[in-house]
Amino acid sequence: MVKAADRAKNPARSSVWLEQRAARGGGGPAGLDRDRIVAAAIRMLDEEGLTKLSMRKLATELNVTAMSLYWYVDTKDDIMEYAIDRVFGEVDLAELDAGNWQERLRAVALAYRRMLVRHPWMSPSAGQYLNIGPHAIAVGVKIQDAIRDTGLPMSRQPGAMSAVFQFVYGYGTIESQFGRRAAEAGMSQDEFYGESIRAFRNDPQFEEVLEPMTELLDERATHGSVGEIWDRDFDYALDVLIAGIETMVARGTDT
Repeated sequence: MVKAADRAKNPARSSVWLEQRAARGGGGPAGLDRDRIVAAAIRMLDEEGLTKLSMRKLATELNVTAMSLYWYVDTKDDIMEYAIDRVFGEVDLAELDAGNWQERLRAVALAYRRMLVRHPWMSPSAGQYLNIGPHAIAVGVKIQDAIRDTGLPMSRQPGAMSAVFQFVYGYGTIESQFGRRAAEAGMSQDEFYGESIRAFRNDPQFEEVLEPMTELLDERATHGSVGEIWDRDFDYALDVLIAGIETMVARGTDT
């Protein structure tokens, strides 16, 4: 068993994908396996959020004792790493192979955004784990393939990748958290957005600061549903980023 104290000694190597684990003797509880544990954890994370996941609650959900989980995982961090990789496994890799680099970059960016929106807990987990599970690596390879085929020099490819996928991360994070906030209020996204904007625009203390924003707020109010606005703005922002990459390729310089 890998203990938290052992991981603290070498945090850079603290990953379920790096540690060598000795096989446990005997057998675990009947009907329980790592796949069931991870699937239950994802359901709990989707429904209740990151802070509510615990070994005790997970065991209750699975109708086993908390100690039973330790036949298959050593810590809650193990479960998180397996859950993150399982979610990356939801991406249909075959859909990311068709077309030129622009089309493939759009496809993988959209797949990443959808993953963040389906699982709002993924965003806060970014950076806490190495994300070197097999599914995460497979998606990463598709991203790198698309960026490599842009024609950018190698020294510029990481920056282009960051421009696109840090944007997607930020966009998907805000979209997912807005959806969760609306759900917590017992409202649809359209209802929550409409109520919030009306409260904002009708409050006299914001009258002056709102004046330069009136045209933009009016445009959004007449465009369509919140979901349509999310899609429209995402598509255009991604077009801008891709056009920027095309411009840098056309310059043909590594400076």
